[in-house]
Amino acid sequence: MLKVLDTSHSTGPQETFVLNLGPQHPATHGVLRVKLTMDGEFITNAEIVCGYIHREHEKMGENRKWDQFLPNTSRIDYLSAMMYTHAYVAVVEKAAGIQVPRRAEYVRVLTSEMNRITSHLLWWGAFLIDLGGLTPMLYAFDDREMVLDLLEALTGARLTFCYYRFGGLCDDVTDDFLTGTRKFVKHFRPRLKIFRRLVTDNIIVRKRLEDLGHVPAEMCRKYGATGPMIRGAGVAYDVRRAEPYSVYPELEFDIPTQPAGDNMARYLVRMAEMEQSLRIIEQTLDKMPDGPFMAKVPRILRPPAGDYVFAVESARGRFEVRVVSSGKEIPHRVRLRSPCFCNLSVFEEACRGMLLADALALMGSIDLVIPDIDR
Repeated sequence: MLKVLDTSHSTGPQETFVLNLGPQHPATHGVLRVKLTMDGEFITNAEIVCGYIHREHEKMGENRKWDQFLPNTSRIDYLSAMMYTHAYVAVVEKAAGIQVPRRAEYVRVLTSEMNRITSHLLWWGAFLIDLGGLTPMLYAFDDREMVLDLLEALTGARLTFCYYRFGGLCDDVTDDFLTGTRKFVKHFRPRLKIFRRLVTDNIIVRKRLEDLGHVPAEMCRKYGATGPMIRGAGVAYDVRRAEPYSVYPELEFDIPTQPAGDNMARYLVRMAEMEQSLRIIEQTLDKMPDGPFMAKVPRILRPPAGDYVFAVESARGRFEVRVVSSGKEIPHRVRLRSPCFCNLSVFEEACRGMLLADALALMGSIDLVIPDIDR
């Protein structure tokens, strides 16, 4: 229904209309509807409509045994599958008092950082498509396939990995995997320089991203946005440093930040994070200890009654798993705090007064995985 509004950017009353922004087809893997109220090309209001593919992961975790929930974790944010599984196995290990072998911890960090690179590469290619550039996606998938080939040989999967187990890993890494990973690191560093010349320093890209889509640190705190969102607003918050876990305290890496809080800042943070992931991967390869990759774990787990929490830094921010055990084979309560819902929440406030084309760039810079919202 049309109505008359007086907007700040116009000299008189204008007719407004409602525009539905997708993807919203029920056959897609991620269904999101943003109901935009438009005054010409400018957005006056945005209403987020989600929940179309809610799968009740938390309730599924409460009606099956502890280990039977493992495959679910990689299907919440399928681009951060390793990291999500890491959070769940770690919280159960914390509850059950399981000591994980050091070799397994190093492999977990190694594979998680490889997973982070594949996630950022997919974001990079898709984001540039949103801005009208098709070529970067070809570069991104060329490099991403190299990592996925390595992870497939190790885990048997290319996307929804279920490689970690309570107490360690389902299988040890091979010499071929370690050698292939070193080759990828050597290959990918020069590629990042190519990406800078091809895209990052491109004047067209910078005009689309710089000084647009401002999300300041105060707004991130207001909505609980984490990951590259808050680091792109100048706050060096990273779970790997704030709440150290696994062997991250033994590794040297920086937390990239950018003070501007605009689309370009979030872009630069993710590009820098891939460089830091390469640093972490090299250190895990150099320091990889010998020894077992799996601890002795009871066949049937019954963690002591209690309330347990564990958080990791996923590709999109803080992912936290909280479980309540009643001492039985099935969890009493499973609660998942995923980053995408909080990160998406800033869009409604941040996009007001923006041109529609710029709002699309803002949404792309947030890096959403819709099943993570509709978990």
